[in-house]
Amino acid sequence: MGFEEAVRTGNLCSNQRRMNDLPDKCVVDTNVPIIANLATSNDNNNDIPLNCINACFEAIKHVVNNGGLVIDDTGEIVEEYSRQLSATRTQGQGDKFIKWIHNFQWDSDKVTRISINRLNSTYKEFPDHDGLVDFDTDDRKFVAVANAHPGTHKPPIFQATDSKWWGWKDALSEVGIDVRFLCPDFVKKKYANKMNR
Repeated sequence: MGFEEAVRTGNLCSNQRRMNDLPDKCVVDTNVPIIANLATSNDNNNDIPLNCINACFEAIKHVVNNGGLVIDDTGEIVEEYSRQLSATRTQGQGDKFIKWIHNFQWDSDKVTRISINRLNSTYKEFPDHDGLVDFDTDDRKFVAVANAHPGTHKPPIFQATDSKWWGWKDALSEVGIDVRFLCPDFVKKKYANKMNR
């Protein structure tokens, strides 16, 4: 079973072989640990499918257990995580994630820090592509970090429920950035509903 099928069925990391389907390094959008927290929450007022919650939980667990997180060296991504998650509340996997980051963000064996340079409302490292002109300003840091990563393989970006990313996935792919949708069916449907309004 490959990564996409594991995500679709909600069996992302139920054994070691599936755990190996996850990349060694990745950029993690903030909504992934937020959704991961729902696994231990009593919040029944959301429309997030259980297989999506499980996929986010397992992806965050993989990063915490194995390292490989890629962030910016200016602290913008960690600052966003800190605003949305709690390092003092540790029952949720997402909250364990931010506590892990606070403990290990300077450990180069676990976290890779990439230099990005702000340029007005974007970043010098954000790719120049017509399909990305209207890309969400707040999310550009994740793309800039992935794009600035040295080497031939850019780390994928884990994305949970932000359907805007579905509309940008092809343009991102064209510039060599892979978006790993942990909730592909949910996001695709949500995006289609937005486009049909």
